[in-house]
Amino acid sequence: MSTRRIERRFATLRAQGRKGLVTFVTAGDPDLATSRAILAGLPAAGADLIELGMPFTDPMADGPPVQAASLRAIRAGANMRRTLELVRDFRADDADTPIILMGYYNPIYVYGSARFLVDAGAAGVDGLIVVDLPPEEDAELCQPALSAGFSFVRLATPTTLGERLPRVLGSASGFVYYVSITGITGARTPEVADVAAAVARLRRHTDLPIAVGFGIKTAVQARAIAEIGDAVVVGSALVSVIAALDGAERGDVVGSVLALVRELAAGVRAAGGWS
Repeated sequence: MSTRRIERRFATLRAQGRKGLVTFVTAGDPDLATSRAILAGLPAAGADLIELGMPFTDPMADGPPVQAASLRAIRAGANMRRTLELVRDFRADDADTPIILMGYYNPIYVYGSARFLVDAGAAGVDGLIVVDLPPEEDAELCQPALSAGFSFVRLATPTTLGERLPRVLGSASGFVYYVSITGITGARTPEVADVAAAVARLRRHTDLPIAVGFGIKTAVQARAIAEIGDAVVVGSALVSVIAALDGAERGDVVGSVLALVRELAAGVRAAGGWS
């Protein structure tokens, strides 16, 4: 496992004077073969980092599109072992693009935390986002993951205030994911002025790159957010494309997802560079 792929990617973005695009898709959605093809095509389409969702039956922090993606993947046979196989297959052709597994602790716990860290490292995973493990539970997974060489990406939200913010960011590594709205994924569009104020506040507490996500669906929105953050995260819009093409030919699904990624990447790359 490369323990520095995320850091290298953000350093490259800074050196190139551009912001990054982080794409989220659920492992195994809508099926394992199509998911593998989507993953393989994301970097060339413009994804700078990839968040790969770990399918789970009860993703309560996610909106209907991501919930439905998990259920489609599970019906198609997705599980943790196959998720890691997807990463391993991706790594056979791409040694540079960071992959962050995102989701809930339950699938990791069921798989076995120690076994998961060994197998995820061997597959080529770079970081973890576990949305339901707060800093108070760092001994459960965060600390072992950091010791094993993973980045542990923390979520900060509009309600992460006061003394809570330094505590949330204290064990963060790789980058900080700023959740730009309250509520579930894909629920509504973030207000640019509110995001700007929040990112400025975050920068007073961390030197890590800040990626902004939730509610970003178009290239225009991606460009506006990229003017503020260091990277833009898009997920619900991509899994919604998969849902809309349910039952379509694999090539049509893959092509449509990657076409949207190219649009989003163009919007992000039209934004101003790093300050």
